[in-house]
Order: sequence, then structure tokens, then C-alpha cells
Amino acid sequence: MNALASLIDFAERVPMPDAVIRAGIRMLCARTAAKMAQGNPATDAAFAQAMAERAVAEHTDAANAQHYEVPAAFFGKVLGPHRKYSSCFYRDAETSLAQAEAEALRLTMEHADLRDGQSILELGCGWGSLSLAMAERFPYARIQSVSNSTSQREYIEAQAAARRLMNLRVVTCDMNAFEPHDTFDRVVSVEMFEHMMNWRKLMTWIRGWLKPGGLFFMHIFSHRRGAYLFDRSDRADWIAQHFFTGGVMPSHRLILQYADLFTIDEQWRWSGRHYQRTAEDWLVNFDRHRGEIETILRPVYGDDTALWMRRWRWFFLATSGLFGYADGDEWGVSHYRLKPA
Repeated sequence: MNALASLIDFAERVPMPDAVIRAGIRMLCARTAAKMAQGNPATDAAFAQAMAERAVAEHTDAANAQHYEVPAAFFGKVLGPHRKYSSCFYRDAETSLAQAEAEALRLTMEHADLRDGQSILELGCGWGSLSLAMAERFPYARIQSVSNSTSQREYIEAQAAARRLMNLRVVTCDMNAFEPHDTFDRVVSVEMFEHMMNWRKLMTWIRGWLKPGGLFFMHIFSHRRGAYLFDRSDRADWIAQHFFTGGVMPSHRLILQYADLFTIDEQWRWSGRHYQRTAEDWLVNFDRHRGEIETILRPVYGDDTALWMRRWRWFFLATSGLFGYADGDEWGVSHYRLKPA
């Protein structure tokens, strides 16, 4: 175990002030940013080529254990009322988490060029924030959503039933095995591709799932210059160890490596400050409901509950620190509306 890994192991077992944790996060972000400063189209090409040798999704069981099979009640305490487990969009300093969730969902539907009456496939639907918003806004659309989590599907189905939404169908499936029986006017994906390894294979499938004239919308978080993997074998990669095993940090321009499959119809870039504020709001909710959250998590983590309470707080602090680094210019959110090449 290297010195940095040893320090991280010590720090997460001995409570430290947030100021110390934030300083450490800034140091790690600066180190990564300096490494990524050499990024260029050639490194993106090499990264995409290496990804093409892998399975579509790897470590799917770890992803579920780390995030998606944690009790729904936990996310009900931490997230906003839409349960959007991805970047929100803050119009101004007074914007609340609930308002930022709603605005991000509105922008997503606008950027994806969604319309009533369409057939829409959402890949990686999370806790259903976009799926439910689409079903409510477009009552004559036919929506199919895919999650790798049983608890997420059950939550979304319960919400759809309570809201009497009859135009939404949710399936639980590993993306390696997903084969829809229909084709779609739109395929949309919000912060799922960061969990996917072989983008070329998956985007080839998506192209085949689109009707003539159909479009694919992708929302990812990204680094402005370079792409990299979250490496679980690196004991100092704390995020990969506990929250993002098998994950990818794409570069903003990585999508250009797939121009033979899809071309960019339109693209948008959100400052990382939006994700920073999202994570800070999640942290406020976590601290506000700390006692209830500890009760919710104890059946999951047992004797390690106190440790995992610290880890979840670190996760929100790390997300805030990463996306807030360099005033939100280094890491941010990328939106692409894509059409088949």
C-alpha cells in the first residue's frame, strides 16, 4: 500500500474536519488536472480503441452494491423530491435543489427533442426522475426504461401507479444482455455511459434500436481534455474502491471517436459548478437527516455503519470538490443530441 493509500485509509477511520477533507480533495484534483493537461485527440483515440476490447458493462454487481441496491429510503432523504441522482441545473444563487432538479429535467427533454406521441427508450433510468417526468409531460408517448436495479424498478413502478401513469414500462436488465423488441424515435441516457466500458458496441446497438429519423441523446459528466478510468486496483483511487468500480471519466470530445456511428446534431456544456451545488445540497440533506439515515443504513453495513456514514459524506464532498475545481471549468457535464451517421 503506497503512502497516499495509507493516509486515506487512516483518514476515513478517524473523523476529520470537512476543511481538511476538502483540502485533500483539492490536492488530488490538482494532481489529476495536471496529468490530464496533456490530453489530445490522439489520446482519445487510443482510449476509445482500448475500450472497444472490453465488455459493454463490467462490475455490474459492484455498481448495484455500491449505489443502486442501497435502500430507496436513503436516497429519499438525500436527493431532492424528483430523486434525480445526477447533476442538476442551478439558474441562480437562490435556486433550490427541487428547482434545480426540475430545470435539469426540462433542459434534458428539450435537448433530446422529445415530443408527445414518440416512442422513447431510456437507458439507465436510476430512480426514475426523467422517466416519470417524460411520462407526465408526454401522456401519449410510449416510454420504456431500463435499470440494472430491482429496487429502482420497484420504486418507479410504485410512483407510476400512484400518479396513474400508464405509458411507462420499466425493465430490470444488465446492459450486456438487453435486447428490446421494438425500435424507438428517441433513445436517451443520463449518466449511464460512465458505467459502460465498450461504447462502440453499445452505440452500435443503439443505432439499431432507432427508427428512421430517430435521435440519441446522451448526458455524461466529463473532463474538458482527457478521458481516464477509475481504477479499483489502485489503492489510492478511493472513489473506484467504494463508489465507482469499473467507471469511466470521459473527455468532452471522446464522443468524436464514434463519428462513424453518430454525428453531433447539437451539443451543450454545463459548468461543473452545477454538479458542485448538487452535491453540496445532497450533503446538507444527509447531515439534516443523519439520525434517520444511520437507522436506514445499519441493516446494510452492520458494524461498519459509522465508517460508511463517513464514506457517504466523503463521496458528496469529493463530488463537490471535483466538479467545483477551477471554478467548474475542468470537470463538467456534456449534453449531445446525436443522429446516426
